[in-house]
Amino acid sequence: MSPFERISPMAPSRRTCLALGLAAAASPWLPPSAQAKVLRYTLEPVPIAPGVWTIYGVNEPITSRNGGAIANITVLDTADGTVLVDAGPSHRYGEALKAAAEMLTGKPVVRVYLTHYHTDHVLGATAFDSGVVAAGKDLTEDLKRFGNELTTGMYHVAGDWMRGTGIPEPGRIVADGVESVGARRFRTIRLSGHTREDLCLFEESSGLLFPGDLVFLDRAATTPDAKLPTWRESLAKLSEIDHRLMVPGHGPVEAGLRGIDQTRRWLDTVEGRIGDGFEQGLDITEMMAMPLPDWTQSIAVARYEYARSVMHLMPALDGERLPVQGA
Repeated sequence: MSPFERISPMAPSRRTCLALGLAAAASPWLPPSAQAKVLRYTLEPVPIAPGVWTIYGVNEPITSRNGGAIANITVLDTADGTVLVDAGPSHRYGEALKAAAEMLTGKPVVRVYLTHYHTDHVLGATAFDSGVVAAGKDLTEDLKRFGNELTTGMYHVAGDWMRGTGIPEPGRIVADGVESVGARRFRTIRLSGHTREDLCLFEESSGLLFPGDLVFLDRAATTPDAKLPTWRESLAKLSEIDHRLMVPGHGPVEAGLRGIDQTRRWLDTVEGRIGDGFEQGLDITEMMAMPLPDWTQSIAVARYEYARSVMHLMPALDGERLPVQGA
């Protein structure tokens, strides 16, 4: 019996498909026998600063081939232990991450910060004691509210990669402020826009900024839970932080503001294309086929994420602009 069958006999909802990616609806589930050769995550930490390594996610949608390992995860060494920013897509990934991180630092993991509730960032937290897992109040509530649905959806998409994965239960609630771990000072900033709560971290001693999925670089941003005006406000706040390096939720580490600028430009492009299509009377299929500007050709999975954004944002636009019957 597959893990998905053991969790639920039903396919994930449309909301879950949007949150996970169209792959949830389009990719066939592979039985364990078909996945037996691809069940070990290969983690390759890249040093980005003294005592800091980033494990880059692949620039792909979540599929049964990549096991959902599409998000950036960062490991920080401190005098008091190892700190992680996000935990990956599955319990299996979390176990591999824990082993890799403790090998790098020679110290146990003492903190796992979760930036937002999307599955590629949080489900690996089940491999850690809940007492070291830290998240904001709204994120913690969202995991309780949507965790079963999202976990079930991931079983459907990623198959046996997800064996043993449950719903994370953060044992530490993060508020706006500063938390010291060893000599590192983490300024915690609770923003929103990509999801209901997006936790950003600024490590003051190194100048490293972790904006989570509020910032994408060279990879199209995902919008299934987005509030675009709020997202833009959060990007403006992030741009005011004087950082040395930024580690986006997806894409390469960079110095400067290119990720913030590119993310804002992508949101403007998506919103503009959908608005134009609406005014032309196009349906969702026709809108998905609209051409994207030339600058997006260098952005990974741009067409794929644009299609997802149409699916998510077009119904809301209908509700805002179409007259109510009988009004």
